Amino acid sequence: MSNGSLDCHIFKSGDVVLNWETRYQIVLGIAKGLSYLHQSCRECIIHCDIKPENILLDASLFPKIADFGMATFIGRNFSRVLTTFRGTIGYLAPEWLSGIAITPKVDVYSFGMVLFEIISGRRNSPQENSGTSDLVEYFPIQVISKLHGEDMQSLVDPRLQDIFDLEQAKRVCKVALWCIQDNESQRPTMSEVVQVLEGLTEIDLLPMPRLLAAITEHPNGTETSV
Repeated sequence: MSNGSLDCHIFKSGDVVLNWETRYQIVLGIAKGLSYLHQSCRECIIHCDIKPENILLDASLFPKIADFGMATFIGRNFSRVLTTFRGTIGYLAPEWLSGIAITPKVDVYSFGMVLFEIISGRRNSPQENSGTSDLVEYFPIQVISKLHGEDMQSLVDPRLQDIFDLEQAKRVCKVALWCIQDNESQRPTMSEVVQVLEGLTEIDLLPMPRLLAAITEHPNGTETSV
């Protein structure tokens, strides 16, 4: 693709910054692509490695899902498939660690993590932040806290200089939180995600996933307020 991969545009500084309209186009395009893979192909295709590096941008900066080397298939008569552990740290759904058969909801989880990065313009959890004191800066936790406080400006990539659609930004954040729920049954299908992103349905602010709640706990076992 003429514009390379998404990670080059959202993580690396340069003269060209993706504006909000383009980012929202990319978010919606990825959602539609995953919805097609999960629900419209002859067999359900689970990509298993959704991340910015595997989203390519064409000449119009429209996204194309790429690199199906880890993909797996589910016949339409089945809902799950048992497969070997695969994917990229930082985008893995909790069920990968339990060894149970997976569903397309593993892609939904990864998509949610990618949404956070498109919004903020940085990695959710930078590798250099290895100390426990940095855990509270984990971006999904910031989203939960600041959405409650109506503080969207501090969540959106500062390179946009506050030029973004506030309602769309809230919608993307809520969708991201919906997608990363610990229990796969509480995550949406990608077709439901598309409906929300297109403004056809509304969702409420979702509860903090248990894993993120654990991250926000102090060493003495008390939780931070959100």
